[in-house]
Amino acid sequence: MEITVGGRVQRVGYRRFVQDTAQEAGLSGTVKNQKDGTVAIFIQGDEERISSFLDMIKNPPEPAKVTTFETKDAELNPRIKGFTIIAGKLADELQEGFGAMQAEFRDYRNEFRDFKGEFRDYRNEFRDYRNEFRGFASRTDDNFKNLGDKLDSFSQKTDENFKALGNKIDNFAQKTDSNFKDLDNKYGEISAKLSDILTALTEQSKKSQEMLESIRNESKQIAETLNESIRLLREAVERLRSSSA
Repeated sequence: MEITVGGRVQRVGYRRFVQDTAQEAGLSGTVKNQKDGTVAIFIQGDEERISSFLDMIKNPPEPAKVTTFETKDAELNPRIKGFTIIAGKLADELQEGFGAMQAEFRDYRNEFRDFKGEFRDYRNEFRDYRNEFRGFASRTDDNFKNLGDKLDSFSQKTDENFKALGNKIDNFAQKTDSNFKDLDNKYGEISAKLSDILTALTEQSKKSQEMLESIRNESKQIAETLNESIRLLREAVERLRSSSA
C-alpha cells in the first residue's frame, strides 16, 4: 500500500514517528519526504496491523498535524525487509533536524512562559511564608528559653535521683556480698557432708561386691557337690540294675 500524507509533516519528526509505529506493528516498508511538502509511505504486511497502523499515523503527536491522507494499493516488494527512512539530500536532512528542534523549542518556550507565571505566584507565596517564619522564629526562641529552664530543673532532679539510686545500689551490693558469704559457708558444709556420704557408699559397695563374690564361690561349690552326688546316685542305680538282672 502507498500512502501520501499532507499537512505539517516535514521538519517535525513525523517520519521518525511513522518508522517507530511500523516497527512496533511488525510491518515493513519505507517513508520519505517529497518536494511538495508531503510524506510518501510504502507499507506492507498483515492487513489488520496495517489498518491499526493507518489509524495511528493519522493522529501523530504535536507539533505534527495531518490534514490530507490518501491511500492506494501497491504490489508487494519482497526485497524490502524491515522499515526504513529514505533520506534526502544532506542539506534537506539538516533542515529537517533543525525544524524538528525548532518545533520542540517552541513548545518548551511556551511551557517556560507558564512556569514563569507560576514562579511569580510562588515568589509571592514565599514572601508570606517569610513573614510567617519570622513570627515562628520569635515564638521558637521563647519556647527554647522555657525548654532550657525546664531542662535545668529536670537535670537537678535527675542528679538527686541518681544519687539516691547510687546509695541504694551500694546497700544492695553490701547485702549481696554478705549473702554470698553465707552461701559459701553453707555450700562448704554441704560439700563435706556429701563427701562423707560418698565415702560411706563406696565402702558399702566394696563390701557388697565381696559378699557377692563369696556367694558366687559358695554357689559354685554347692553346684559341684550336687553334680557329684547325682553322678554317684546314677552309678548306684546302675549297679542295682546289673545285680537284679
